[in-house]
This record gives sequence, structure tokens and C-alpha cells, in this order.
Amino acid sequence: QVQLVESGGGLVQPGGSLRLSCAASGSIFSIGAMSWYRQAPGKQRDLVARISRDGNSNYADSVKGRFTISRDNAKNAVYLQMNSLKPEDTAVYYCYALVTPRFADQRAYWGQGTQVTVSS
Repeated sequence: QVQLVESGGGLVQPGGSLRLSCAASGSIFSIGAMSWYRQAPGKQRDLVARISRDGNSNYADSVKGRFTISRDNAKNAVYLQMNSLKPEDTAVYYCYALVTPRFADQRAYWGQGTQVTVSS
């Protein structure tokens, strides 16, 4: 059983910073691309940032220059450093990963989500 567990969300003032973490656990053979998505109330879930296993990353235009995605393959973890936060960044942030479990085919896994609220 593979699980993704996020942490690091919370309430922050505009212009502030937060760092989200996501760790995968369970019977894992390998992890491919890892991503962060977010979903604001009444809106669809959108891709924020993605990072390949070898570290190549890409970002939504709305977060370029403010957010940085990184990963630690030894820890099966992905991170999202969020700087210069804006009220429009308020959303539930979800971790996503393509995982190959031991003795099973690759499939996508989602974390449970962590709330980020940017407000004064």
C-alpha cells in the first residue's frame, strides 16, 4: 500500500512564505514524476509545478519566479517552496506522484491535500 502524506500548509499573510512537503511511503520500487496541484473553492484542480525524477521542472505561469519545486529521491519526497504568496494562491494543495510499487504496475497516487490560506 502506497501513501502520499503532505504537510506544511497553514495561514500566512500576503508576501509571506510557506514550504510544503510530501513524503511517499509503503512498498515502493520507484517514483517517476512528482507534482503539486491546487484547487480553490469552486474551481478545478490545476497543476502548479512538476518535477521529473532527474530534476527537470516546470511551473504554471501564475507561480513562476515565486514557487520552487524540489525532490529528494532518497527520501521519496517532494517539496514546494512558496514565496511572495498572494491571496489568489489560497487553495488546497495536493501532492501527486507516478509510483511503481513493488510487484505491481505504475499508477498515479494523490495525497490527501493541505490547506494554504493567504490572508491579512
